[in-house]
Amino acid sequence: MKKKQKDKKPKYQKKIKDKQRKHLSADAMFTKLKFDFSKIPDYREGDISISLDDTLMSAFAMFSLKDPSLLAFDNRRNSDPNLRSIYNINKIPSDTRMREILDDVSPEVVRPAYKSIFRTLQRGKALEPMVFMEGCYLLSIDGTGYFSSNKIHSKNCMTKTNKKTGEVTSYYQQMLGAVIVHSDFKEVIPLMPEPIIKQDGETKNDCERNAAKRIFKKIKKDHPNLKLIITEDGLSSNAPHIKNILEHGWHYILGAKEGDHEFLFNYVAEAQKKNEVIEFEITKGEIIHRFRYCNQVPLNESNQDVLVNFLEYWEISPAKTQHFSWVTDFTISKENAYKLMRGGRARWKIENETFNTLKNQGYNFEHNYGLGKNNLSLVFAMLMMLAFLVDQVQQLCCQLFRSVWKKVKTKRALWEQMRAFFINFQIDSMEMIYKAMLYGHHRPNLIILNTS
Repeated sequence: MKKKQKDKKPKYQKKIKDKQRKHLSADAMFTKLKFDFSKIPDYREGDISISLDDTLMSAFAMFSLKDPSLLAFDNRRNSDPNLRSIYNINKIPSDTRMREILDDVSPEVVRPAYKSIFRTLQRGKALEPMVFMEGCYLLSIDGTGYFSSNKIHSKNCMTKTNKKTGEVTSYYQQMLGAVIVHSDFKEVIPLMPEPIIKQDGETKNDCERNAAKRIFKKIKKDHPNLKLIITEDGLSSNAPHIKNILEHGWHYILGAKEGDHEFLFNYVAEAQKKNEVIEFEITKGEIIHRFRYCNQVPLNESNQDVLVNFLEYWEISPAKTQHFSWVTDFTISKENAYKLMRGGRARWKIENETFNTLKNQGYNFEHNYGLGKNNLSLVFAMLMMLAFLVDQVQQLCCQLFRSVWKKVKTKRALWEQMRAFFINFQIDSMEMIYKAMLYGHHRPNLIILNTS
């Protein structure tokens, strides 16, 4: 007789032997964030009914749960005891009170929380697999907008004006994001963003170039020993920016478009005529990887003292051909050209795995949770990115989280089910929610408490 075969369980239903670092669990990080927030001096005087750390933690919980609006979060405020137990909140402010308290808070108060989580990752050696090249991490930097309106504005808003009339046509705020990426990882690890807003005492709009100077100084101060390779788009490959990167002791792989660097491309073309340019191909399956490089070439005509190494690349497949080019301070060789190419293309992870995720996978990044008169929208943006950082740590370090995500298939479905557990069950931890979602749970009968 044939032995009866047991039904195979899906991989996500197999018991997780999760020897995870408990200090990197969501519950541990919530406790750590609460502690970091509790050390922030409260700017208010007198009898304070709701503490600043409770207010910050409440706003963080709203973004952690991916509530679609501040009103939606406020609706659960008095009926959801899990908010208090899971997020360590003693007293939750109303939506109006939250806006009032956070509007006068400097977004810089959130910085220690970013540093704390990053250092926990470092101590747990969770970041080591993301080292990209020569002991360095890839740091992708780019700007994005998170507020825009034709009517409402605050003192921090930049403006777009009609060139003919000089009248303001719209108000907006942006931020410069900085995330550690790796070509082989879907996960990204964001550092604290830098607001691109109207600076104090300035009449002109802020810009990405000025924001980059500020964020570089802050990153160096926060992480003085962190070895970095800065990767950015073609607008960044200018002499002052490259000098600034090198002054901080970092490397770079920056996009360089022919339309912006006519002198550079012409120089390489002349060097090729002299047989000073190296060309070679690598074939992998149906894909041909074609490279052309030249070391120690002047960046542009007005900055010929700034020498860069130029890498050009074509990805040729039966369907299409893609073309890219970069400048870098790494000496290019046949041995490292492919690696440098992968690093340059990993820049897009700040667009795809960061900004697009925030905008399209339940974080409601472009929703206006509140502009305020002063700093409210900035504080909300920093807290939303902080919630994203915690989620990325879970995705990187927690097999239980990854198994749940695989089972439910999408991040939106994961957040929806997580919110449902918060509403319908009394829970002790995020770990309990993840396990219930993965292995299943008992569904109790509905009991009506009062029929009168």
